Amino acid sequence: MGMTAEPLRPVSLKREGDGLRVAWSDGAATFVTWAALRANCPCASCIDDRAKPPNPFRILSEREMAAGAPAPVAMKAVGHYAYQISWNDGHSTGIYTIEALRKLGEPTT
Repeated sequence: MGMTAEPLRPVSLKREGDGLRVAWSDGAATFVTWAALRANCPCASCIDDRAKPPNPFRILSEREMAAGAPAPVAMKAVGHYAYQISWNDGHSTGIYTIEALRKLGEPTT
């Protein structure tokens, strides 16, 4: 009877500069920029938008123009498996799984 490995989980999440630093339960640490998180939003409408060819005539909304660089306005845990980030451009439907946060992050020391 082997022991079950404890699931990977963030030990701490810290807003740092232009991104998110995460310390993980396996001792690793990662950093991901807010721009990379926003660009990789996992919600259905963002996935659909990324699949389409770029539209050179797309008009940005006033809210998007005023938002500037992507930045979170809120980040809340969803159960024990994900985080929901609300962005300064008004978008908030992306649920980032713990696995996605780990995959998007660059290893740090």
